[in-house]
Formats: sequence, structure tokens, C-alpha cells
Amino acid sequence: MTDEQIKSLARNKIAMLIDGDNAQAGLLSQMLVEAGRHGQVTVRRIYGDWTTANMNSWKETLNFHAFQPIQQFRYTIGKNATDSAMIIDAMDILHADVVDGFCLVSSDSDYTRLATRIRETGIFVMGIGEKKTPKPFVNACDVFVYTENLVTVKKAVTQPRSKPKDGAKKIKEEKEEVDPLPLLTQAFEMAVQQDGWASLATMGNALYQLDPGFDPRTYGHKQLSRMMMNFKERFQILEKDTGGFFVKIKE
Repeated sequence: MTDEQIKSLARNKIAMLIDGDNAQAGLLSQMLVEAGRHGQVTVRRIYGDWTTANMNSWKETLNFHAFQPIQQFRYTIGKNATDSAMIIDAMDILHADVVDGFCLVSSDSDYTRLATRIRETGIFVMGIGEKKTPKPFVNACDVFVYTENLVTVKKAVTQPRSKPKDGAKKIKEEKEEVDPLPLLTQAFEMAVQQDGWASLATMGNALYQLDPGFDPRTYGHKQLSRMMMNFKERFQILEKDTGGFFVKIKE
């Protein structure tokens, strides 16, 4: 990381707001790291009804990471009062002009309009949630990180022995869902210059514009450059002496 990047991170302040009812306490450290990539997390709050047993998992880790618990009683059974409390606080923080970006941690589609409203002001907003998160919320963010990509220990995938036809169909569908080549090709077309080459950094920005939930770790790679190495039959990759990767589609 260059000195300029370090100075930039020091200037950017991030408000991290967590819906405790729709997030995993065990991943708080990893979520902080993800938010920290975009700036310094200065506002740290977790929302929920702390009188309920399901919030107990947060108590130890929030003290360790200096998060402020925000109490929100459930006035009506079946209604999530956490949503409104978190949204109101987010708007207060936004208008106070004390941060340069937001990190909203939830898999709930109710925060779609909040993310959209924050972006309308020109403020950076990232989301963190499970893969089940509705696409409108994912696309409302500048960047969206799936919590499945933050789990350090990967679980072994077991295939059902019964009904092999259904199992094969499921595997085929999953393979089609995670095929990144069409998305990579689109991003290249957005980033390509007159000479036919595209900067990988520019291509990465294009990928987030096409799909804010894009993450190389979804495909088993920590970095986009390493992921691109798997597509040498489609892309020509060049690393310049001055630093940086460039990509070109093979004829």
C-alpha cells in the first residue's frame, strides 16, 4: 500500500451499522476488516432487542471491538423494529456529515431504500450479508460482500447419493450460476481502450458496477489478478514493469 493510499484511508471515515437480528456475531472481526479496506470505521453500532436470548452471541464480541449496542424493543410480535431504528440513525449520521461512507450489515431487503438514499448524496455505501440477500439491496450498494466469503474454514460439499438425476441437475445449475466468464467479458468491454488493452484495476471497478456483489473469493481466489489466470484461453494478461496488470481478449 502506497503512502497516498494510506493517507486516503486516514481521511475516509466509515459508519458501520449492524442489524443484529440478521447478522452473524462470529464474523464481526472479518466484517470489520472488509469495512476497513474502504476507510476507518469510526461509528460502530449494533441494533437489536438485547432482552432476547438470540442477541447473547453478540455481547462478548461487541465489547472487544468497541461496538455500541442500541436497544430496540419489539413492540409487536413478528415485526422487526430494528429496521426503523437503524434507518433513523443512519439518516441522522448522514445529515451530521461526520462520515464519508456507510457499511450496512444485514441480509434484509428493507434496507434497499436506505442504501439508495445514501448513494444519492454521493456517499459511498457498502453492504455485508448472506448470499440469500435480495438482489435489489445488493445492487443498491457500491460494493456488497457476501458473508460466505468471509468464512475461513470451508465446509466440504457432500453430494446426495439418492436421486442422482436431481443431484446432477443441481450441480449443473450451481455451475451455471457461478460461471464468471460472461461478467468478466462485460467488464472488459467497459474498460477496454483504443489499443485493445484494459487495465485490470479499471476492469475491477467495472465489475463492481455490473455486480456490486462480485468477489473473487466466490470463485476461490483472493485477488482478481489470480482469478484471471484461470482464463488464459480467453484473456491475454500482461504485467508491466511499472506495476499493474493489463488484459486483452484473445482473437
